Amino acid sequence: MRLPIYQIDAFASAVFKGNPAAVVPLQKWLPDAAMQAIAAENNLSETAFFVPEGDGFGLRWFTPAVEVDLCGHATLASAWVIFNKLDGSRSQIGFFTKSGTLTVTQDGESGRLAMDFPSRPPQPVTACAGLIQAIGAPPKEVLGAAKYLLVYDDPAIVRSLQPNMAGLMDIDRDGVIVTAPSDEDGVDCISRYFVPSKGVPEDPVTGSAHCSVVPYWAKRLGKRDIVAYQASARGGTLYCRDEGERVRLAGNCVPYLEGSIEL
Repeated sequence: MRLPIYQIDAFASAVFKGNPAAVVPLQKWLPDAAMQAIAAENNLSETAFFVPEGDGFGLRWFTPAVEVDLCGHATLASAWVIFNKLDGSRSQIGFFTKSGTLTVTQDGESGRLAMDFPSRPPQPVTACAGLIQAIGAPPKEVLGAAKYLLVYDDPAIVRSLQPNMAGLMDIDRDGVIVTAPSDEDGVDCISRYFVPSKGVPEDPVTGSAHCSVVPYWAKRLGKRDIVAYQASARGGTLYCRDEGERVRLAGNCVPYLEGSIEL
């Protein structure tokens, strides 16, 4: 069996920036074990698989270790593949996922793709045992939704953190976001995201993390539109809007690789 595969740098300004995602279009689902094995072989933070479903597509995401219920950058990458390689007549795509229907549209003026995602506003929580020690610096606030959100006053602290990944393996949430106000013009906040328990020690740019980052900063700054930068080694910018129960996450994609898988 030969399957097409694309590797797309999502939320990227140029190749080798943003977050690389593998995208594998299918006509029907492969066995779960086969999709997990492909994701492990790719060894990227996410591999996305989609199949035609009604007027849209069923979409699933796998890290090298597990299937996840929400992924932003691989959704953006999947939409780029459909818009640019499979069906250029579309202006909007509906993806049917474990987190409901996710819509991606093309923004003709900016050239970005914009995703409609669920909002996950974080609330004050108590950090689980060992979390702060593993992160390496005490935050100003400890919040949580699906993921922990640790808030710092100084963006330099966020950039310099070197967490103990072994200490983050058994935390009681999906992962740990660290965030701070930005010290760069035109950017509202910076963040990083760590999720070693799912096979991704530090994710380069994370759409799902911004389901909590955006409502937090929108409320704190008193504005709906948030420009967010994820300060990983690769780095990436997300153009976001708080829309109440939903968040809009927009960014650019840059293609890196196109080929085929032999099974």
